[in-house]
Amino acid sequence: MSEKIQLTKKELMPVFWRSYQALGCYSYDKQQGIPYLRAMLPVLEKLYPEQDKLREALRRHNTMFNTTCAFVPFCLGISCAMEEEYANDTTGSMDPESIGAVKIALMGPLAGIGDSFFWGTFRLIACGVAAPMAAEGNIVGVILYLLLNLIPSTLTRWYGFNLGYSGGRKFLARIQADGTLAKLTEASRILAMVVIGAMIPQIVKFPLALTLEMGGGTFVLQDVVNSIMPNLLPLLLSIAVYRQIMKGTKPNVIIFALMALGIVLTLLGIM
Repeated sequence: MSEKIQLTKKELMPVFWRSYQALGCYSYDKQQGIPYLRAMLPVLEKLYPEQDKLREALRRHNTMFNTTCAFVPFCLGISCAMEEEYANDTTGSMDPESIGAVKIALMGPLAGIGDSFFWGTFRLIACGVAAPMAAEGNIVGVILYLLLNLIPSTLTRWYGFNLGYSGGRKFLARIQADGTLAKLTEASRILAMVVIGAMIPQIVKFPLALTLEMGGGTFVLQDVVNSIMPNLLPLLLSIAVYRQIMKGTKPNVIIFALMALGIVLTLLGIM
């Protein structure tokens, strides 16, 4: 039986400090996902010395993630605890997809709470107290503003990370025992598909400009398509792109193909 791998402060502290870089490589597709992956590296390298397992873990965290920055350490702490549990799982009872499922399930509620407190409460209080003093040229106003913002955020980060890691293992054992983890994993998959589907008509645009004069009336192609199903073309385009991605087509190829299609249809007067 292999020796159990135990995480120490040597691996955990770099994860905590890297959490401050949650916006350091922000992107439209993964948002905080890449900084989150980078923060997890010290732990993943300790838990998975074999290159195959390390690559699997890297792919597991190379996904979209986004929440209030002050709560990122809490999620990281739970991810560290779950990765440690999975790395030492000799029975094969733990589904590795549950690690990402828990992370994704937490980011939405934490973002709602964090934005309300840190952006909608603490910042307003800090501005109300410090702005009049700063307007008079008093340096204390600037210091107060920084302290009233930094102290709650720093405390939340530090205690959240420790709570996430220490409590994450107990939380994991409990939800594994009562079947909640499996339900949470499946629910997160369904929720992700629902969110993506709801975003399609907001993000994907396929406007038609073709109009024809027929029998004394005007034939508007966009109105005909909308009468069949609103946002039908954005949906079909999204499905086509998804199928190409699943076939292994490189994203850059798809992007340039869509650009070329848009240019051609615009020149033809269809779009």
